[in-house]
Amino acid sequence: MNRISRTLSIGAAVGALALTGGTATASQPATTDPTPAPSVRTQPTGMVKALAESLGVSVAEAERKLDRQSAQQKTLERLGISGVPTASAYFDARGTLTVDVTTAQQAADVKAAGLAARIPARAPSALDRIKSELDRLAEKKLPAGVESWHVDPVSNKVVVTVRDTADATSRAFVAAARSHGPAVTVETTTDDAPQATAAIAPGSKMNINTSDVNGGYCSVGFGARDQQGRQYLATAGHCIKNLDTLYFSGSQFAKGTRTRFAHGYDSVDMGIAAISSGNSVTTTVGGWRVVADTPVRGSRRAAVGSTVCKSGATTRWTCGTISSYNHSVTYTDPGQPRTLVKGLAKSTVCIHKGDSGGAWITNQGQAQGVTSGSSDLTCDGSFGGGASWMQPLDDLLRHYGLTLNTAS
Repeated sequence: MNRISRTLSIGAAVGALALTGGTATASQPATTDPTPAPSVRTQPTGMVKALAESLGVSVAEAERKLDRQSAQQKTLERLGISGVPTASAYFDARGTLTVDVTTAQQAADVKAAGLAARIPARAPSALDRIKSELDRLAEKKLPAGVESWHVDPVSNKVVVTVRDTADATSRAFVAAARSHGPAVTVETTTDDAPQATAAIAPGSKMNINTSDVNGGYCSVGFGARDQQGRQYLATAGHCIKNLDTLYFSGSQFAKGTRTRFAHGYDSVDMGIAAISSGNSVTTTVGGWRVVADTPVRGSRRAAVGSTVCKSGATTRWTCGTISSYNHSVTYTDPGQPRTLVKGLAKSTVCIHKGDSGGAWITNQGQAQGVTSGSSDLTCDGSFGGGASWMQPLDDLLRHYGLTLNTAS
């Protein structure tokens, strides 16, 4: 368990609020493999070991997987600098990063760099417009039976996930989605509705509005600063929905200042809390003695299909893959009106109640987001065994004009 005296450890980092098509072809990557062949270990030892155990592979195989993802991600960044559109990219089943492009020349450039390229049947911008149309429809009247909708780069479609269509609003929403034909896939789920995850449980945590260590809690997220150097905690908006006071080990360390989450309203699950004088959030994500603490190096967004891990007060250290970005989700919490939450990323990381608000990070130390919710609160922590959503950190920092605190 991580501890705090005057310095706040981020080890209790992560939480939970609740909660593919086209005839496109992909070119194969060039024979040059962008994965480095290091003579020394390049990945954090503890993280590699944990990934190997959860996947049931050797440590060497796990390290190669992470090295390959990191190398391809860096190649993608270089392509973006050179003018190739890189907004829509994903790791395929073989672990190759595939980039959606618009011209044969761009496809050739991507292939020459060692990645795969695809000219999709539907432009990502067209799918974004469909998704925005569904957002506007939900903003007028929330479709309670529709769990979420998002653009899936792998299938090149908008995917709508439905729990039930017993109410007229949900039926109308699904009909509107289906009106776009093959550009939209409607799938059903039997998972529970997304739920808020502040809960009473033992373990390292940040308590909400009480110094009682047995009170309701979320998990500690990332530290950031504004242009004047003032320090803030980046967290899930629902953890501080009433601009709550936050406590760690019985002592106040932060006070909610801004949130974009409110039950019953169109929301974004992001918020910030001002760090109290004398306290600070460290720049290492705690590994809960499962892995070594991971230094925070930046907030570069990982591609769909990337491996990501989180540290939380309830489920501690669990890992999985990023499934997609820009989800719109309907959250259902006991005793509260249903809420539309937009801009989330979905993953296969296991989270439970009390994990909300904490930190997600890649093996290269790139901070990814803070936990929002889950539709599977029975997962056992195995790799890729969950169904969860996070609030992307880059969006949060940009909205509030903050700079992430990183390790020197």
